[in-house]
Amino acid sequence: MSELIAVSGATGAIGGRVARRLASAGVEQRLMGRDAARAPRLPGAHFAVADYADPASVRTALDGVGTFLFVSATETRDRADQQRAVVGAAVAAGVRRIVYVSFVGAAPDCTFTFGRDHWWTEQEIRSCGLEFTFLRDNFYQDMLPLLAGEDGVIRGPAGDGRIGAVARADVADVAVAVLTGAEHDGHTYDVTGPRAITLTEAAAMISDATGRTVRYHPETLDEAYASRAEYGAQEWEVAGWVTSYQAMATGELDVVTDTVPRLTGHPAKDFTELLAETRS
Repeated sequence: MSELIAVSGATGAIGGRVARRLASAGVEQRLMGRDAARAPRLPGAHFAVADYADPASVRTALDGVGTFLFVSATETRDRADQQRAVVGAAVAAGVRRIVYVSFVGAAPDCTFTFGRDHWWTEQEIRSCGLEFTFLRDNFYQDMLPLLAGEDGVIRGPAGDGRIGAVARADVADVAVAVLTGAEHDGHTYDVTGPRAITLTEAAAMISDATGRTVRYHPETLDEAYASRAEYGAQEWEVAGWVTSYQAMATGELDVVTDTVPRLTGHPAKDFTELLAETRS
């Protein structure tokens, strides 16, 4: 049985971090992505061009792979169908196990519309006959500062909802632990930070860390859709943006677990720690 690990999205924020950690541990891996020119040069790693929109390229890239880290695709209208084809390509290539990067609260009717794609992909993986592990990440701490506009205001219909936001670095550490460890097959892990915070609290933390005045302005749903209309995005994409905040308001992201310390052996990074690291 092949022990070769394939890491998709190797040029991205999660896959790239995982690839570097595996290389540091001396693990042989196959890196997957659409652009070979952007591939990290790492010991024990070789790159295969693979595009989720081209299942044949995924099938070829996964040939001889035992475990596949399936980092979810960028949001598109047909992402669930696209990822279903990726699962089929993994089966055809003879992959033994899929570790899928999902989202906390994934369900067919979850408020966050993009989260529904993750649920459908999970169901496809469950039914394909391969071993699997699901990493259901909470909202990324790394994204919180980017929510503020040029005027320093975070706008969205999140109300006073709390989010157990997690650092991407911790997600990568959890992924490496699962990829290289035993007894994770069949498990679903909610991957979160150490506490749940509101956007008002997040804005205050960003202000303290950066010296820039950042505040949160709670919008109504109507206001949220109206304020994003100027971007000219398609309806499905705007709905994803707005419902990410709405899911905070409903409490669907108010999830805190011990997954990070339990699987990695170190505490989950607090948002204040992430901000301090970013500033230094």
